[in-house]
Amino acid sequence: MKRAGCLLLAAAPVAITAVVYLFTPGSSDADAPGNRASASAPSPGAENAKVRAEDEGTADDEAIADAPPGLAAPDKKELAHKLVATARDSTLDWRTTYGLIEDVGDGRGYTAGIVGFCTGTHDLLALVERYTKAHPDNGLAAYLPALREVDGTDSHEGLDPGFTAAWRAESQVPAFREAQETERDDVYFDPAVRLAKLDGLGTLGQFIYYDAMVLHGPGTDADSFYGLREHALDEAKPPAQGGDEKAYLNAFLDVRREAMRTEATSRDTSRIDTAQRRFLDAGNMELSTPLVWAVYGETYRVP
Repeated sequence: MKRAGCLLLAAAPVAITAVVYLFTPGSSDADAPGNRASASAPSPGAENAKVRAEDEGTADDEAIADAPPGLAAPDKKELAHKLVATARDSTLDWRTTYGLIEDVGDGRGYTAGIVGFCTGTHDLLALVERYTKAHPDNGLAAYLPALREVDGTDSHEGLDPGFTAAWRAESQVPAFREAQETERDDVYFDPAVRLAKLDGLGTLGQFIYYDAMVLHGPGTDADSFYGLREHALDEAKPPAQGGDEKAYLNAFLDVRREAMRTEATSRDTSRIDTAQRRFLDAGNMELSTPLVWAVYGETYRVP
């Protein structure tokens, strides 16, 4: 997998976005599926935004139902996965990544699958637990005790030498591929698109949120998605709060870029600099094709 570190782990304006901070978190962030560990303290506003994105409030549902499908349209969702895969694994064919697994040396243990589920950040454990409930005799079930022990660490204890081979083998099973996609959608894609729509963002903004959710994780600390969004809101207002969409997305990308550059293992920021910022500067707010972008110096095209 070609990347600097583990991938951590909704378009019409709506007035109700302004009351995002009135919600109370319903669960511990540390227990949330896909949460990425961080030493930063969570922001109350970010916690409430996370709950808002996960709740099924009637008013929110009505607002989203009235919005265009945006990134949730099948062709745009496929495009989104291609864009993420170029930054994650240097390929447009994201369906070749179900079985990828390696330790990239970022302190999060093994990174695997279509959005980089990690043995050290709970989301890989959550995926295997849910999959095992539906398919008890799968080839990864025997590793559940070890996965629980190493969760939150970079340890391979109990996983080596067989876990990587078991992951690759199970990734040939259609049910496990479907389980990876379901986990990706439930933890990353759907909450990101939902909140982006509530913020009044078009298809490009929805993708920018999704990519940030995948890379930084759906946590509420300062370096995770909801914390970064909270920081961006201090710099600019989204369209749902009367702001300019392009100005807000530039602020959000600035915040993301700074977070990536200041990590202990500083990340390459080309997924922003020569991809998302390029689309934004061109005014391609609906992520219309054809698209040309570059990541890690390699150019990609979608007709």
